[in-house]
Amino acid sequence: MKALANDGISKSGIEALEKEGFEVLTTTVAQEQLVNYINTHHIDVILVRSATQVRKDIIDGCSSIKIIGRGGVGMDNIDVQYARDKGIHVINTPAASSQSVAELVFAHLFGGVRFLHDSNRNMPLDGDTQFKSLKKNYAKGVELRGKTLGIIGFGRIGREVAKIGLGIGMKVIASDKFVGKATIKVEFYNGQFINVEIETEHTKDVIKQSDFITLHVPAQEEYVIGEKQFEIMKDGVGIINAARGGVIDEVALVKALESGKVAFAGLDTFEEEPTPAVQVLMNGRISLTPHIGAATNEAQDRIGTELASQIISLLKTEKS
Repeated sequence: MKALANDGISKSGIEALEKEGFEVLTTTVAQEQLVNYINTHHIDVILVRSATQVRKDIIDGCSSIKIIGRGGVGMDNIDVQYARDKGIHVINTPAASSQSVAELVFAHLFGGVRFLHDSNRNMPLDGDTQFKSLKKNYAKGVELRGKTLGIIGFGRIGREVAKIGLGIGMKVIASDKFVGKATIKVEFYNGQFINVEIETEHTKDVIKQSDFITLHVPAQEEYVIGEKQFEIMKDGVGIINAARGGVIDEVALVKALESGKVAFAGLDTFEEEPTPAVQVLMNGRISLTPHIGAATNEAQDRIGTELASQIISLLKTEKS
């Protein structure tokens, strides 16, 4: 059997599949050439991340496909139900990248409260001539310890964020439409741990109470954070989006940054990916990363092995 990992796959994932007799192709095929490539090479399994789209044209045009695998959590680049209705298995790896995304959230948070994103822009330009003025500009940082972290979306990633927040001494509150309460196990290097029970609240209450807000929700038809939500936030709030583009109204965000309502933002995902709005990219109060939440060596290794494990399990079940 043949698997096409069009957006790449870890070495461990390749090895696991090859051990079971798969031929794994890692050629990156252009979107418009996928149907022809899949049919020419008789691909049984297509594996993607966020770049490749697996829509109805591919599903209808490629009768050899038995499994579509998404390396990561969100599957908004796949017509999931349509594929399943056609008898194709659609799988993803919801747990594999949670820790990596959570750590990126705190990279943005730690950088934001100490102005690192802006300092790293200006120090190379003016550090040798404006050192004292830059020092003054960046001398009003704040600590995260003791502050309230509001998590909107309390699934796997939201809970990993909670662990880190609790670990550094933050008060953690959360909202989720489907989770009433969750026990967060905060583990330490020597095997010790503590359990903290968090009961979710209404999203509006979380927005009002939080010093920092981070979103961990799937793609939405409407904004989760828009003008009305910015209005009820604390003055000087920090906000992070490492979930999906379009959950924050970026026009309203820029206005809130310019007015001082929001002190800083960290964005890993954007409304107009892969061509984010210039007013977002050029704003000195926004810490920017190009959708790299799951892009760590450890996460990609887990994603590859988890995809391989699911594929092998599915095919063995069908044979039995």
